[in-house]
Amino acid sequence: MFTYLLDDHIELKPLALQHVRALYQLTVDSRETLREWLPWVDAITDVEHTASYVKNAIKQGAENGAVSAGIWVQGDLAGIISFHEIHWHNRSVSIGYWLGTNYVGQGIMTSACRAFVDYAMMDLDLNRVEIRCATGNHRSRAIPERLGFVLEGIVREAECLPQGYVNHAIYGMLKSEWKLLR
Repeated sequence: MFTYLLDDHIELKPLALQHVRALYQLTVDSRETLREWLPWVDAITDVEHTASYVKNAIKQGAENGAVSAGIWVQGDLAGIISFHEIHWHNRSVSIGYWLGTNYVGQGIMTSACRAFVDYAMMDLDLNRVEIRCATGNHRSRAIPERLGFVLEGIVREAECLPQGYVNHAIYGMLKSEWKLLR
C-alpha cells in the first residue's frame, strides 16, 4: 500500500521511521483520552518506545504483508490504522485503529477503515476482516456498524485496562458481503 488519498485533506501513508516524532507527540498530546481504551498508552514514556513500535510495524509488514498506516489530515498526523497479523491460510485479518483527541467525531476513521477493508478484500483477496472493540467504546463500535459489519458476539473480559477488565464486541465482514456493500 502506498500513499492513499481519502479526500482532498486526508491521506493514509505506511508508517516509516520519519514519522516517529510526530507519532510520539500525538500519543503524548492525546494520552488522557487514549488511555481509557488502549492499555499500551501509559507505557509510551519516551520517543524510543514509539520508534520500537514503528520498527516492529515495518518488520511485520515486510514479513507478513500487514500494513500499518498513519492517517494524515492536512499534513498533520491524526492517528493510526493497521492490520494485525494477516492469517494467509484463512485469508483473514483484524483491523486496529485510534485517532488523536482533536480528530475524533469527523468521520476520518470510518473513511480510513473503509479504505482498509476495501484493500484487504479487493487487493489482498482476503475473505474476512474483523474489528474488535470494547463494548463500552461506543465511538469505536460505531465504525464497523456504519460500514455494515455484523456483530458476531461478545468476548467477556477480553482485555485488562487500567479500570479493569472490559468485554469485546467482535464484528466481522466477509468478502461476499463487502462486494454487495461497495
